[in-house]
Amino acid sequence: MKATGIVRRIDDLGRVVIPKEIRRTMRIREGDPLEIFTEKDGEVIFKKYSPIGELGDFAITYAETLNKTAGIPTLITDRDNIIAVSGISKKELLEKRVSSDIENLMSEKESFKSQGFDSGLSVAEGTDEYNAGVVVPIVSEGDTIGSVIFIMKDSQDPTETEVKLAEAAANFLGRHMEG
Repeated sequence: MKATGIVRRIDDLGRVVIPKEIRRTMRIREGDPLEIFTEKDGEVIFKKYSPIGELGDFAITYAETLNKTAGIPTLITDRDNIIAVSGISKKELLEKRVSSDIENLMSEKESFKSQGFDSGLSVAEGTDEYNAGVVVPIVSEGDTIGSVIFIMKDSQDPTETEVKLAEAAANFLGRHMEG
């Protein structure tokens, strides 16, 4: 844990304002759920809550199934990080922060399909090695909670079947989280 040097008081309704700099750095947006943890020594820890992250092993198994079915490297993300990887090196991408392009697609609830050479989007911050050929946001109860991403080879365009498979996977995961 890292000290910020920022001190805030609790108001009469029990609220604490998280400073704008911290919200921006940690990508905490208005309406984002935060999970609260306590320690015996009096620490109170706020952690961004990731509903899709709760799936853990299920997301990994699902990514592996998509990869085996389509023969395409597959990623599943929450709003901030890559939580499941199949078909490519896990150590390079697992738990990495999604790129701003992917984050913007999720915020706008827009799907993406690459067209033509090198038109894919970088999937993670700090690496341009892997580009998304298909990105479909996972929406649950009207909120984007993550995305399904297929990584295509440089000159390969996704087929309509691959796009539909990613859409079906995202819809399934979104509905799975609803109940």
